[in-house]
Amino acid sequence: MEYTASPLVHQPTATALKTPSNAPPRVHAAPSRRLTAYQFAVQTLRADILQGRMTAGERLRQDDLAKRLEMSTTPVREALRTLISEGLVFFDAHRGAVVRGLTLDDVQEIYRLRKVLESMMVDEAMQSITAEDIAQAEALHEEMLQTQDVTRWTELNLEFHAALWASQAHSRLAHLVKALRDAAAPYITLSLYMSPEHIAHSNAEHEDILAQYKKRDAEVAKAQTILHLNDTLETIVRAIDSAEVVDGGGA
Repeated sequence: MEYTASPLVHQPTATALKTPSNAPPRVHAAPSRRLTAYQFAVQTLRADILQGRMTAGERLRQDDLAKRLEMSTTPVREALRTLISEGLVFFDAHRGAVVRGLTLDDVQEIYRLRKVLESMMVDEAMQSITAEDIAQAEALHEEMLQTQDVTRWTELNLEFHAALWASQAHSRLAHLVKALRDAAAPYITLSLYMSPEHIAHSNAEHEDILAQYKKRDAEVAKAQTILHLNDTLETIVRAIDSAEVVDGGGA
């Protein structure tokens, strides 16, 4: 069975995301992309949580979700594991998988760690980056300039930075950075739904970072990476504040 990405229609509940009346129009996910059952489950459940259709504290029963998504419980189980790793869901010994909700403490901790580790990654990658790595990052950057699909842009954003660090892909540092970037992805998605104009700003910052990799200037690249992370964090914090996200408990 083939799946396509469902449009992310904003239907907030009273206890989750509350969109300001002056919020910009929502950017919708492209419905034509072919997905595996697992990918469809992850994207659908992630969107439901970020857009408030699943509220903080809500229990996620695998059988019910599988029936609703018209698939077996196996891809649903894998999707829940992914959402747990992203911090959108936590596992309770008595209740099973539960929607966690987004908190400022979570995102600020993630970005504190990212600023330290990604600065280290720049130093390491700059010593071994290849022309092919830079060409791949450039191609991804060009694709990012052409898309306004938030979900796709977020995926390309992860791939762009991974391309710059491809020479370090098997290092312990790379695994730590990837875990933090994956954890940040839902927060970035939320911020872009609330402030889609930030896509253009991030694209410009990516171009600056890419230019420094071409010059092999690690110090400037580190400074621009920190600036990029700080700007993204500010956008996420504004989005969480504006959405009045309710924390669903600890993991």
